[in-house]
Amino acid sequence: MHIHILGICGTFMGGLAALAREAGHTVTGCDAGVYPPMSDQLRALGIELIEGYGAEQIALKPDVFVIGNVVSRARLTDGSPKFPLMEAILDAGAPYISGPQWLLENVLQGRHVLAVAGTHGKTTTTSMLAWILESAGLAPGFLVGGVPLNFGISARLGSTTPSDGSGSLSRERERIGVRADGLAPAPASPSPQPPDQVRGKLSPQRGEGATSPARPLFVIEADEYDTAFFDKRSKFVHYRPRTAVLNNLEFDHADIFDDLAAIERQFHHLVRTVPPSGRVVVNGLEESLQRVLAQGCWSGQRSFGAAVSDFTAHGDASDFEVQLRGQPVGRVRWDLSGTHNQLNALAAIAAAEHVGVAPAEACAALASFQNVRRRMEVRGRVAQAGGAEITVYDDFAHHPTAIRTTVDGLRRQLDAAGKRSERILAIFEPRSNTMKLGTMKSQLPWSLEHADLSFCHTGGLDWDAAAALAPLGAHAQVAASVDEIVRQVIAAARPGDHLLCMSNGGFGGVHTKLMEELQKHR
Repeated sequence: MHIHILGICGTFMGGLAALAREAGHTVTGCDAGVYPPMSDQLRALGIELIEGYGAEQIALKPDVFVIGNVVSRARLTDGSPKFPLMEAILDAGAPYISGPQWLLENVLQGRHVLAVAGTHGKTTTTSMLAWILESAGLAPGFLVGGVPLNFGISARLGSTTPSDGSGSLSRERERIGVRADGLAPAPASPSPQPPDQVRGKLSPQRGEGATSPARPLFVIEADEYDTAFFDKRSKFVHYRPRTAVLNNLEFDHADIFDDLAAIERQFHHLVRTVPPSGRVVVNGLEESLQRVLAQGCWSGQRSFGAAVSDFTAHGDASDFEVQLRGQPVGRVRWDLSGTHNQLNALAAIAAAEHVGVAPAEACAALASFQNVRRRMEVRGRVAQAGGAEITVYDDFAHHPTAIRTTVDGLRRQLDAAGKRSERILAIFEPRSNTMKLGTMKSQLPWSLEHADLSFCHTGGLDWDAAAALAPLGAHAQVAASVDEIVRQVIAAARPGDHLLCMSNGGFGGVHTKLMEELQKHR
């Protein structure tokens, strides 16, 4: 089958392209304004990319056009269509389908789908869950809205037959002393070691609702954004998961949702698709998710996060004990920081338990989890006079809560390392549709209060960013161009600073420009 993908460089559509190519289909696609990491991944796969949405692409005559949700019937100021190819498809009566629907019909059918939904942390949690299952020898397929560093790709088909876990899972069980059924062998006498030194030996039975996978596994990042211009349902209703993670829920996507209640309704539509033998994993700290479940839930449940939840974490976010209903079941020691990642880990552990991975095994796997590209990714360090460095980071944060969480996580990391005097310079771009509308501009001072200085790129905004950031006083600056924001940052930066760049787009290559200028001024 030849498929031609409109909007191929979006994180979801790019992952779909990779899956289709791996499955043996001929894949081509088009987009505008492409940027890494997806453009790099597609070119590495040998997928032909066409710039723009010209009507002449109708001559490719694929078996089906797969339409991304970036495509619309919008018109430019001169009255011409913004997406001429879509108009040509409709005029020709050519076959077309949405990305999520194509994925359901061609990849997800017959699989045990584990879907990770939430306003924040979807990409990281999906990557954690995929890595846990991979470490357990279950060879899952996955589609992630980013590039997990453990895999180096955003999507793969994985095993098409159920795995018995005879690979790395059995070896790991042998190493830590966990029986094949996930239970700890009964000790002849009480262990003299503290719980954090015998991770596997305290692993309890997987619990009610846990099963060994009878179907091949597929882990997917489940987005609540709409499917396509002709299908306004959330993407995730197409995935039909047997395990659904509800990680958190705040208001977002102001361009398509009127209020939080409208998003809660979509999350409930997802819950409605989970079978009675399935599991809903829910963040017990979120009132919005409690309202979602109050609308009805017909499946098993596992909660995490709150003091009375099934899964709880005890200790610092970089080294914590995991408990299941008050009993220690494992310990996570890793390089990640932040309470948000601690919660992400609990969600992934609870979801993996549903397909037979004991919590102790999941904790052991997370010790080698390497995070995702563009999640606090260090893009470079530039040495300054006297030997001190300036570090440049890239992060995907764009919602005010995500910005605050990212800045706070870096602050905690620096404090823990004895670097309290080192400054954080937050450099951000309000690029999402919600932020462009200015719906959450009043939250920006709150989101940036733990940064020492903040720099906002105002290009394309219809609202006054300087006024919105006025509560930060001299600690905030705005700039209409990327080059101007680079000049502002270079003028303010000093040895030991941490330059935290946040955007859900390419941000005009600001990271490279900053490092080039830092090299000149050191």
